[in-house]
Amino acid sequence: MPRPGSAWAAALLLLALSLGPGSCSEITFELPDNAKQCFYEDITQGTKCTLEFQVITGGHYDVDCRLEDPDGVVLYKEMKKQYDSFTFTAIRNGTYKFCFSNEFSTFTHKTVYFDFQVGEDPPLFPSENRVSALTQMESACVSIHEALKSVIDYQTHFRLREAQGRSRAEDLNTRVAYWSVGEAIILLVVSIGQVFLLKSFFSDKRTTTTRVGS
Repeated sequence: MPRPGSAWAAALLLLALSLGPGSCSEITFELPDNAKQCFYEDITQGTKCTLEFQVITGGHYDVDCRLEDPDGVVLYKEMKKQYDSFTFTAIRNGTYKFCFSNEFSTFTHKTVYFDFQVGEDPPLFPSENRVSALTQMESACVSIHEALKSVIDYQTHFRLREAQGRSRAEDLNTRVAYWSVGEAIILLVVSIGQVFLLKSFFSDKRTTTTRVGS
């Protein structure tokens, strides 16, 4: 009979393995100015999907987003959005396309993050071929699993906010630095001008006298 400690270790190992990559795609990519980037996903009919995106850096932190089904029907379309989330259920099998566009921007690059969730995560303990309810340890593992999923989601959102805040701080710091350099140059030019102006006021003016002989 295994010891309680080893049982908990095995359960935690199973829980850690269950947190691996699932049926979701999380990507952060660069979107140049006047550019459009599209992604494709094969989805089975009846599958519930969620598209969530956020602009991290660049310009006014906005992009155009468009989602189409295999027949080209537009399921979702938003213009100049900073962030949004859209959930839908696939009505047919095929390849779904969603695109992010920065074509309205002439010189500003964007950094975009999106999370495309297809279907739901499989249960930690499948109910197939089970004739008894979950044990107390299995129920605790399920609770921990759900809590860790929430923690991962919160960590992702906080990382995005931190990256966005850092980008804005760096942009503000650059503007302040340029403004300070400009003020220093203007102050130097004005000071030199004042020196020359005051010097011209107090300089001796030589007068030329002409003697006329008798």
